[in-house]
Amino acid sequence: MKFGLMSANLMGNVEGAAAGELAQKAEEVGFHSIWAVEHAVVPLEYASTYPYDDGGRLFKGASQLDHSDPLIWLAFAAAATTKIRLATGILILPQRNPLIAAKEIASLDRLSNGRLDLGIGVGWLREEFEALGVPFEARGARTDEYLRALKVLWSETEAEFHGNFVDFAPVYCQPKPTQQPIPILVGGHSDRAAQRAGELGDVFFPAERPIETLVSLHSLARQHAEKSGRDPSKIELWTSSNGDRAHLDQLVEAGVTQVMVPSRPPEQLEELYSELIADYDKEAAA
Repeated sequence: MKFGLMSANLMGNVEGAAAGELAQKAEEVGFHSIWAVEHAVVPLEYASTYPYDDGGRLFKGASQLDHSDPLIWLAFAAAATTKIRLATGILILPQRNPLIAAKEIASLDRLSNGRLDLGIGVGWLREEFEALGVPFEARGARTDEYLRALKVLWSETEAEFHGNFVDFAPVYCQPKPTQQPIPILVGGHSDRAAQRAGELGDVFFPAERPIETLVSLHSLARQHAEKSGRDPSKIELWTSSNGDRAHLDQLVEAGVTQVMVPSRPPEQLEELYSELIADYDKEAAA
């Protein structure tokens, strides 16, 4: 099982020196990946329910945290490192113009020599969508279509797509990404998210959930992969954890192949995580 360092693009790490130091130390310690999260804006008042907290709210002060754009932050991290994977977790895909996103994502993959893992999700904060002028309704269907359009733009020299949410005549979209294809990591914790992962993704990564829920959702994702004519065994399961060993043992048993753990200052990474990585990630420890 591999380890990723999540939410690395927050607070002090919005500064260049700190971002570079964190990325370099994560690579040195043996992390497989480093992750950047996204919110373009957080409205001062919102009625939407945050799905990853029992109280339905972001933790106090979260709305005002410094929070870099994930693609720009990962490009900076790419320049400071050579091998660590660079992951968005998540990019709120339906908020972005898919043609501009295709260019930005492919550019990052080229600049990093093919190290990008594209984590996407549909978003939960209606008020953020409203501030951006993007419809909140049908964001799931919009996400599915955007993923299909991205794959066309990345793989075809003369790309053309006609759908309900994105429609364009033949265009050139350069550069193409180094990876063919860029791995698609589908975030979420619903049956619909599992279906999206099975039909269009390479990895399903729900946030931390009871083990039985993770197993059930992963099974559902693989069922949808098989229905879509894809190899279900290739749909991996990733999730997050606080690093508790008993929990990690359960995740290994459940078939999880990568775990994202909380980011820490560079000087704490080795102390907190080097032993975990050595014990669970035999490839990194070798």
